[in-house]
Amino acid sequence: MHKIDQDKIVILDFGSQYTQLIARRIREIGVLSEIVSCEISPKELLKLNPRGIIFSGGPESVNSKFKPKFNSKILEINRPILGICYGMQLLANQHKGKVDLSAKREFGHSELAFNKNILFKGVNGKKTKIDVWMSHGDKVVKLPKQFKKIASSTNSKIAAFASNDKQRFGVQFHPEVSHTDQGQKILSNFALDICGCKKNWTSKNIIDDLVQNIKDQVGNKHVLLGISGGVDSSVVAALISKAIGKRLHCIFVDNGLLRKDESIQVNRDLKKGLGLKITTVNAEDIFLKKLKGKTDPEEKRKIIGRTFIDVFSKEAKKIKSIDFLAQGTIYPDYIESAGKKGGKAHVIKSHHNVGGLPEKLKFPLVEPLKFLFKDEVRKIGRNLGLPAYLIERHPFPGPGLGVRLLGAIDKSKLEILREADAIFMEELIKQKLYNKISQAYAAFLPVKSVGVVGDARRYEYVIALRAVVTLDFMTANVFPFKQEFLNHVSTRIMNEIDKVSRVVYDISSKPPATIEWE
Repeated sequence: MHKIDQDKIVILDFGSQYTQLIARRIREIGVLSEIVSCEISPKELLKLNPRGIIFSGGPESVNSKFKPKFNSKILEINRPILGICYGMQLLANQHKGKVDLSAKREFGHSELAFNKNILFKGVNGKKTKIDVWMSHGDKVVKLPKQFKKIASSTNSKIAAFASNDKQRFGVQFHPEVSHTDQGQKILSNFALDICGCKKNWTSKNIIDDLVQNIKDQVGNKHVLLGISGGVDSSVVAALISKAIGKRLHCIFVDNGLLRKDESIQVNRDLKKGLGLKITTVNAEDIFLKKLKGKTDPEEKRKIIGRTFIDVFSKEAKKIKSIDFLAQGTIYPDYIESAGKKGGKAHVIKSHHNVGGLPEKLKFPLVEPLKFLFKDEVRKIGRNLGLPAYLIERHPFPGPGLGVRLLGAIDKSKLEILREADAIFMEELIKQKLYNKISQAYAAFLPVKSVGVVGDARRYEYVIALRAVVTLDFMTANVFPFKQEFLNHVSTRIMNEIDKVSRVVYDISSKPPATIEWE
């Protein structure tokens, strides 16, 4: 970053699945945030020149022999520090306070009573109680010297503390989650008032910075972009085109795992919306051959990822001037692939543009969005003037229907899934529900179910419908359809697709489920 990294909050990741959410909340305030491994050295941390530091939560106990490695000399850095959950316990432990196993695990909503303090300035008006979200088994039972208690909850007498020099703060609850009342205000107090950051993280500044980064990286050379028609690759195309113009070469790979008529739609929309020249490659036979008989979702994802790169490499040879490969990798791709070096989060699933890359990639990567969240990507797209039909399109996974068709993939099953998904999308748009939903799709289940059509027995496949609402794609809730809508869609799918005998609706939230089935 060139212009917008002067005011930055660095987050040390101790393994919480909410770490990226902390970063997103800080950015919503207008301040750049960056996530690093908790094992970072003080020297490397200082190179990032943060205005403040946040210690994330994590799954381990500070008293466990399995706790993450941490260089205690980081505490000697003259920057404000906020510890969240495990981060608070770590601060207490490192400053010779005491952390012990709680007699009762505190999980979910809790009432927090707080004292007047700069961290809680302006929170809840004159009232001194708010609802917060807790998730911990350990708790601080003895304050370190030179620290004072600034909040308590039902299960934790010390639910927040602050050092007397106002440089160290800890909260046992999670201000980053939406369940905590005015959690954003608490984080804002830390970033703006305690750390003294300015609100430089704006769409205009981000665009200017990213375009300059691309120019600096690429110079006068050429870039190959594998474009999918989704939000991420479309915004990448717009950014790179703004930076280097006609030296951007776009390739759209029809891998046989696309939705109904998607190849036609992508070519039409992107040429119209972005004015790009796109080379379309029909590689269906290659992908389906390599996927034949494969049922493990991780194996399928990696095969699809490697095959994408192979196709790109082959096409690049036809455009002899190619020097770089561009990708629409975004931050959530990295968190779910444990992509940050030294990250402590468990791998949920590999992403095709992270885990599928071969070790010896022929081209250096251009990934302008790799430190941006999905909502930031959309805002940038709007500011770049991309049409609404591109920006508002629901996310579609890189492996496409390959991870929405569970089990072994073949052409006939893909056709069933395409038809079911098309009916679902058509009805969502017709009922004006599409833009109220963050992501929706149909999934093909590799089981058969008995049905009745007229007087005849039908023993055919099952289709699952999925629709969620989310702000960040790190957590998601099921969309509450009216029963009449689900009945109508189900009836259409079973009447119009004779290879489907049953339709179910997935009501799982994330977590514990993921948005995609595989």
